[in-house]
Amino acid sequence: MAATTILRRAAISVIDYQCSAGPTDKPFVELHGNSSISYVRRGSFGYHYRGESFELVAGSILVGHRGDEYMCTHDHHVCGDECLSFQLTPALLEMIGDRTEIWRTGCVPPLPELMVLGELAQSAAEGRSDVSLDEAGMLFAARFVEVVSARKRNPPSARARDRRRAVNAALWMDAHSHESIDLERAAREAGLSAFHFLRLFAGILGVTPHQYLVRSRLRHAARLLADDARSITAVALDVGFADLSNFVRTFHRAAGVSPRSFRRAAKGDRKIFQDRLAVPLPR
Repeated sequence: MAATTILRRAAISVIDYQCSAGPTDKPFVELHGNSSISYVRRGSFGYHYRGESFELVAGSILVGHRGDEYMCTHDHHVCGDECLSFQLTPALLEMIGDRTEIWRTGCVPPLPELMVLGELAQSAAEGRSDVSLDEAGMLFAARFVEVVSARKRNPPSARARDRRRAVNAALWMDAHSHESIDLERAAREAGLSAFHFLRLFAGILGVTPHQYLVRSRLRHAARLLADDARSITAVALDVGFADLSNFVRTFHRAAGVSPRSFRRAAKGDRKIFQDRLAVPLPR
C-alpha cells in the first residue's frame, strides 16, 4: 500500500492511501496509531474489527480507534481502493467529542451528510479548493461525530458470497449512477430477485440500493461543484438527476446548504459552514 502524508498539523494529519491488494494477497493484523476517519473515494475492501466484519465501498467511512487492532481484506475485491484518512490528536478529539463508542463504530455506510464533505476534503487535498485541508478535515470530523451520535447501528452478518454480490452491485451502481437505474435493473445485474437483492444489499452495506444510488450521485455532484465550472443544472443532469429542483432539494438536505452555497464554500467562503462546526477553525 502506498501511504503519502499530505498534511501534518498540531491537531490533525492527513494521509492519502492507495492500495492495490487483491484476493491473492494475505491479510495481516494492523494497529491504529491514532483515532481517525478515512473517506473511501474509490474501490472496495473488507474491514475486520473487534469481532465484526464490514464491507466498505466508495463513500463509506472507516473509523479507527487509537491503539486498537484491525485487519483489511481483499478476498473478493479486485479493483483496489483509495482513501483519504484524517488522523486526529487526543486534543482535537476532546474538542469534537471523544466518547469511545463513537470511535469504535468501525464503519459508517455511505451517508450523504458525510460524503459531500468527504468530496470537499478531497478537492482541498488536490489543491482545487480555497478551503484549506485542515479546515475541511475538521468540518468532516465534526460532522461525523454529530451524525454517528444520532445513529444506531446493527452489525452486519452474511456469507462471503452474499458480501461479494452486495459489493459488486455497489461498484456497478457507482460506475453507472448517471444512468437510469431502478431496483429491478440492479437486481438483474446481481442475478437476484428484487426482494432478495434489496434485503441482501441493505443488510450488508447499511443502505438500500436506491439510497446508495442517490448518494453516489450526490458524491459525484459534490466533486463537480467543487472542481468544475459547469452550471448547477448541468451538474445535476450529468450525475443522473432528471429534475433540477429534486437535485437542489436533495443536495441541501444532505449538505445543509444549497449547491450554490456549497460551491461558494469550496471556493473559500468560510461563512457557509461556520454554523455547522463543532470546533473553531484556525484563521
